Amino acid sequence: MPFASDKEAADALYKAYGRLTSEISQTIIGQEEVVKLVLTAVFCQGHCLLVGVPGLAKTLLIHTIASSLDMSFNRVQFTPDLMPSDILGSETLDQNRNFQFVKGPVFANIVLADEINRTPPKTQAALLEAMQEYSVTVAGHHYKLPRPFFVLATQNPIEQEGTYPLPEAQLDRFMFHVALSYPSFASELQIVKNTTGDRNYKPQVILTAEEIIAFQQLIRRVPVTDNVVEYAVKLVHKTRPESEMAAPQAKQYLEWGAGPRASQHLIMGAKCNALLNGKYSPDIEDVKTVAVPILRHRLVRNFKAEAEGITVEQIVKELL
Repeated sequence: MPFASDKEAADALYKAYGRLTSEISQTIIGQEEVVKLVLTAVFCQGHCLLVGVPGLAKTLLIHTIASSLDMSFNRVQFTPDLMPSDILGSETLDQNRNFQFVKGPVFANIVLADEINRTPPKTQAALLEAMQEYSVTVAGHHYKLPRPFFVLATQNPIEQEGTYPLPEAQLDRFMFHVALSYPSFASELQIVKNTTGDRNYKPQVILTAEEIIAFQQLIRRVPVTDNVVEYAVKLVHKTRPESEMAAPQAKQYLEWGAGPRASQHLIMGAKCNALLNGKYSPDIEDVKTVAVPILRHRLVRNFKAEAEGITVEQIVKELL
């Protein structure tokens, strides 16, 4: 899929995004912002954590996006008795008594980690190497994962019985923490009409794996002015209570601020957001657009914030 110039490639991405969203909206109604963030993560080589109460179509959303992208897809239902080998794969003896590696469900382009907080940390950590290095190590052997590779995880915020919250190091590997809210009245009317009849819509394939890799490389080449990079880095420094640039809200309400990965994701997210909106370079508004889902899971509130009911979202919005 060669393009004559990066401008032509950027225009192609903008058009493809329009076709993708209209295709996904045939199945997923009223979650435009969530769809945009998940697709942004895909184009930025990032991973996504979707958090919402049961029945908000988190799993269906990821299924639909995977169907409209021509990529292999595996779903893993995380349970308390799941073992790391159930995700990565394991060595088995074949008929000739030779060890043979049987690949686990992580060997796919899109891996849906359903209810990731239902499984103990040992199994959650099995995804760490895959998410960071795009490879897994089993029995001393190193195996590369297919590219592009994304982990899209879902989490249920209500049930805290028998759940294991994700460690901070693993949360930091996710580019976005996307909070799903209830649909509006009009959207829910449409959902009920669509899902209680015999309509069975299969999404069309819009993009192939090769095209996605080409767009990922394009986003890395998007030029960014120094003032936009400085704004993003300054915003992250403002969240660190012990930093010289710390904002008063951070000193008052935060135990820990965001790390350098947040600054990187802010710039990558801003670049992609600019292209998806038909622009060729990001500005400060693009950084602000992606700031909340990028910082939401990277800031640790202190006791004072929890006692006063101050949310991370409120802190980030004040910093913006």
